[in-house]
Amino acid sequence: MYEGKVEKNLDFRSDTVTWPSPDMRQAAAEAMVGDMGYGEDPSVNELERLAAEKLDKEAGMFVTSGHQGNAVAILAQTGKGDEIILEARSHIYSMEKGHWAVIGSLVPRLIKGVDGFLPSDQVRANIHGSVNEGFRTSLLCNENTNLAAGGTAIPVNQMREMYDTGKELGLQVHTDGARIFNASTALSVDVKEIARQADTVQFCLSKGLAAPVGSMVVGPQDVIDRAKNFRRMLGGNMRQAGIIAAPGIVALTKMVDRLQEDHDNAAYLGQGLEKLGFKLSFPVKTNMVFVDLTSVGWGKEEWVSACAKSGFKTGVRSPERVRLVTHYGIERENLKRLLEDLASII
Repeated sequence: MYEGKVEKNLDFRSDTVTWPSPDMRQAAAEAMVGDMGYGEDPSVNELERLAAEKLDKEAGMFVTSGHQGNAVAILAQTGKGDEIILEARSHIYSMEKGHWAVIGSLVPRLIKGVDGFLPSDQVRANIHGSVNEGFRTSLLCNENTNLAAGGTAIPVNQMREMYDTGKELGLQVHTDGARIFNASTALSVDVKEIARQADTVQFCLSKGLAAPVGSMVVGPQDVIDRAKNFRRMLGGNMRQAGIIAAPGIVALTKMVDRLQEDHDNAAYLGQGLEKLGFKLSFPVKTNMVFVDLTSVGWGKEEWVSACAKSGFKTGVRSPERVRLVTHYGIERENLKRLLEDLASII
């Protein structure tokens, strides 16, 4: 558990809203810096080394965001006109503004997965091997944890099946691991075991790990070298970036172990809401709770108003359903008060 001072941040909308810890603020203030574009920023270099080591990859690179990380990883492993396999509800397909098409001239082949898992038979049935078939399939992407499946963690054996199938078919495999440390925490496995089931992995420093900005891409050295060229193309070649890389080092060395606290708080919140009559749209597996508001006859206005009375910001993903994300800045006592306040008005 993280033992530093926790600044209260009662915001359920996402774990992207986390504020940096005091340790991170101090690290930023004292960071050694240099020109990242020349490879001379010692803090960036150390962060990239640490990220690669933690996920058992040859090399790592610092990027501005998860979107940029996924984009450069995909571009580095494909050619214009190629086809890429995506889960039909994946974040890369539905939430990242189509960078794979706009920048990479790539064509998506969508497969409806099972809680984010893409079965081998479906992958094989959607492969094109030559230009004579219209497209050449070159990349398979998956997402762990899987947002569309309620934040569930895809088990290692299923990740391995997707990877083995991809390699058998001559594909590169990329994992959008924005919350890969949440996945490893939920599965009680070393994050390396998940990362080994992909050629490249993108993960965020700025979600549950609470860094102020940035994501990492890790993979083989030659792929990372190509990805750095695309990072420059997309405006991500920063200069004295050690100021934002240093909090990322704190994130990887001090904040991973505390993710279990977020998961426990989400489970506590979910159980408490069920006792009040709310139905959950998915079992709580990590740090997300999806709630069906209609189960108590509420709509968006009632929910937002009730949360505000307890000091919480909240968003509503649809008129009927809300996603609640626990993270650094939300503690058990805050959730207890919310549940007590809800009980008094339902």
